[in-house]
Amino acid sequence: MRTIISSLVFWACLAGWTSPAPAAASPRLQVGVFRVDATPPLGEPLIWDTLLKQVDDPLWAKGIVLENGRQRFVLCTLDWCELCNESYADFCAVLAKAAGTTPDRVLVHCVHQHTAPYADRSAHRLLDQAPLPPPHLSQAFLDTLSARLAAAVREACGKLEPFDSVGLGEVKVERVASHRRLPDGKGGITVRYSTGGKDPQLAAAPEGGIDPLLKTVTLARGATPLVRLHYYATHPQTMACNGRASGDFAGQAREAMEQKEKVFQLYFTGCAGDQTVGKYNDGSDAARNALGQRLLAGLVAAAQNTRYAPVHSLSWHSAPVTLAPRTEPAWTLPSCQARINNTNAAPGVRIYDGAIRQAYLERLKKPLRITWLQIGGASILHLPGEPMLEFQEFAQSLRPGGLVAVAGYHDTGPGYICTDVAFKEGGYEPGASNSGPGSEGILKRAIRQVAAEAQPAR
Repeated sequence: MRTIISSLVFWACLAGWTSPAPAAASPRLQVGVFRVDATPPLGEPLIWDTLLKQVDDPLWAKGIVLENGRQRFVLCTLDWCELCNESYADFCAVLAKAAGTTPDRVLVHCVHQHTAPYADRSAHRLLDQAPLPPPHLSQAFLDTLSARLAAAVREACGKLEPFDSVGLGEVKVERVASHRRLPDGKGGITVRYSTGGKDPQLAAAPEGGIDPLLKTVTLARGATPLVRLHYYATHPQTMACNGRASGDFAGQAREAMEQKEKVFQLYFTGCAGDQTVGKYNDGSDAARNALGQRLLAGLVAAAQNTRYAPVHSLSWHSAPVTLAPRTEPAWTLPSCQARINNTNAAPGVRIYDGAIRQAYLERLKKPLRITWLQIGGASILHLPGEPMLEFQEFAQSLRPGGLVAVAGYHDTGPGYICTDVAFKEGGYEPGASNSGPGSEGILKRAIRQVAAEAQPAR
């Protein structure tokens, strides 16, 4: 197990900087950082049931603790593929207790690399009750990681630093994202998966509907950055199921940016349910490195183009969301149980179409949450599952001319969150979704609600 790194050396460099006193009526805004190596031990499974054989680079759990003078909030990014249902609730509860806050003020977002684990304690329990169960992350490892994260958060709370300005940066990223759902010319969908570049026709097809803009929110003291938060919408996946743990090109670009700038960096994957790097990735090391360099160039440009303004307020607005259920026979509890118990089925079918699906069905009465974080002029929306890009574009339409950053992939139990049109078109995502038609309207109404509650400072 690796040593916890709960704070970064750059704080020492900033210690001599004297912060201007905040206005008398303004709360004191503070931020602390934490980092923990979240790479499982060799032999633990990654996505599906592939056992970890080699660590190319560490999988990090990185985050910040925010304080607005009255309340504390925790944002954590995790270099894992999925954190679902009961395991998601476990992590939020542990981090909340460590920060002295409540679980509804904690968010844990997976970056969603496919060279990384999934975790769902309720699904694990269902698998353990089945014959010849496929492997899953051990609860001992999950408990150990939770304890290490809690210790790191407690240490971060003891080292909170004041910030008095927020920076906004937005740049176009070149040749990274591409749309996964391509019209086949016959009224159907051709899926351009993450290694679609192996097929010359898919590589030659247009990028399709993407959000090319990377958005960066910087918490700073004056114009001195303390923390940068980056948001970009694409699957951060160039490889999968090869027994190698890696942050892939997104994690590598983030860490390279941190080394380059000596400023703590977080990266959030946006509404990437129908976004991949498939046009530009053929699965080779050269393609992966090129994607990482182009994303890094975007991170650097966003930092260089950041404009700072004083900030006096930080608010957190949440709403419960219960998405529409699936009504087809394949989404009934008996059908899920049959898949779990089918020892002839592929492990991925037993795990995802069986155990995780059943775990989500069993928790439907417990709503998901969406959250809008407003930090001065920075508007940040946090969504569960794997939302399609439409939801990001909808949120941005509510604040025309403003910077709206969107993070997906907290509590990924519902799987893909699709538009109603996508369900009519068919294709991969609707077939793999645990939420049904009608979810689009439900989620958009909740987004509109929290956006209305969170008005940017003027």
